[in-house]
Amino acid sequence: MRISHWAIAAAVLANGFITKPGGIAHVWVGWAVMGVFASRLIWAVVGPQEARFSAFPPSPSAALHHIGNLLRGRAREYPSHNPAAAIMVYTLWACLMLVTATGLLVTDGKSPTAITEERAAIAAGNWSVLVKSSSEGDDNKGEFYMRVAGEVHELAANLLLVLAAVHVGGVLIESRVLGRNLVRPMIVGRRRRS
Repeated sequence: MRISHWAIAAAVLANGFITKPGGIAHVWVGWAVMGVFASRLIWAVVGPQEARFSAFPPSPSAALHHIGNLLRGRAREYPSHNPAAAIMVYTLWACLMLVTATGLLVTDGKSPTAITEERAAIAAGNWSVLVKSSSEGDDNKGEFYMRVAGEVHELAANLLLVLAAVHVGGVLIESRVLGRNLVRPMIVGRRRRS
């Protein structure tokens, strides 16, 4: 769970602030995220109890109650994610799935290797790789969907960064209210019991 958390966090930061949008590194990071995310979803079904979906079911009313208690300085401890964190986890995952899906649409589902080969062929003067077969349908419609997918991809990626910042803020506030470092167990793996 910790490895997937930090791998996805690093990938989001890399593709949000470091790699060139649409560049090969950006696409490689996106494909890596798909693999890490898929393994995390599997782990949420077969992993230890605190990592499973059943350990942190989404409940908007429980999340609001928890936030109210947190603001009053009376947060309680949970064996897994608190209700607000559970909502955030599911929201982050949904946003990450949208970013990944639209990224695949924008690249026509091509692997980073295929994109690299295509770009190398173009650089070598072989423009035939850009010609689509007539069986691929209406080109204008395809371009429209690609443009929409690109806009949704960018919007969802920016939303993901905002949600990540809110997540970090929530962890810092909860750490202060509970009087313990909630980041430390996500790094070293040991949780101090109250």
